Amino acid sequence: MGILITGSKGQLGQSFQTFFKKEGINFFATDVELDITNFKKLREYVSNKDIDIIINCAAYNAVDNAENDWQSAYRINGLGPKNLALLANELKAVLVHYSTDYVFDGHKGFLYTIYDKPSPISKYGESKALGERNVQNIANRFFLVRLSWVFGKGNDNFITKTIKWSRNKNKLRIVIDQISSPSYTNDIVKATYNLIKTENYGLYHMTNSGYCSRYQWAKYILDKINWEGELLPALSHEFHTPAKRPFLSVLDSFGLEEVIGYKLPSWQDATNNFLKEIGLIK
Repeated sequence: MGILITGSKGQLGQSFQTFFKKEGINFFATDVELDITNFKKLREYVSNKDIDIIINCAAYNAVDNAENDWQSAYRINGLGPKNLALLANELKAVLVHYSTDYVFDGHKGFLYTIYDKPSPISKYGESKALGERNVQNIANRFFLVRLSWVFGKGNDNFITKTIKWSRNKNKLRIVIDQISSPSYTNDIVKATYNLIKTENYGLYHMTNSGYCSRYQWAKYILDKINWEGELLPALSHEFHTPAKRPFLSVLDSFGLEEVIGYKLPSWQDATNNFLKEIGLIK
């Protein structure tokens, strides 16, 4: 089994590499990021390789920047997956593509299932919804996996940012009106690999179990590292960010457990495991 990882330098891409090395699985991850928006370059790269699975971890994740730089977001998050779907078909390979809870507006008032139709409220969300449509309309065999609040070793994420914000500060303000489910890359990688082996293609929601607000998550993190400052609740509108965020975008993973046979660990356990991984708790 030959696997191509795009976006190999990101949190998810790095976790896949660590997992595949440990499992002795053959994979290709370029030292220089492969431009998924250039179909000709993609073809050239795979021309002398035996690839059965393409795992797309490449993404434009600058949510606020996407409001003005929407063409870049659309190219990487929308047209890039189109190219990979076409390439996967040519290779008779399986495409694994990741999307986000930001394809929803957060107004449903309950958990989003794989039945719910995307209704993005930001350019970033629109770009990811475009990528979803292209994968579903073009790829012959695909796993389309929605994640939320991704964190893992390698790049900045909410946990590492919260810890940085807490240094040399006695007070922090974190929003209470953004609620979703954190997704630990190590758990996502394992579940994705188990999903691939089933050959049960289609759309899935994949997050750690349970859900929390940003404020609740920050409190859990700061308590774990024994921060002695004061954490204050805030509302999203107080921060005046260019892009709107969905308030309640918890993903219901119905369908995933039925296929892989288990639930992912709780977001609390996942947070603990990550803090251990980066050496902040024992």
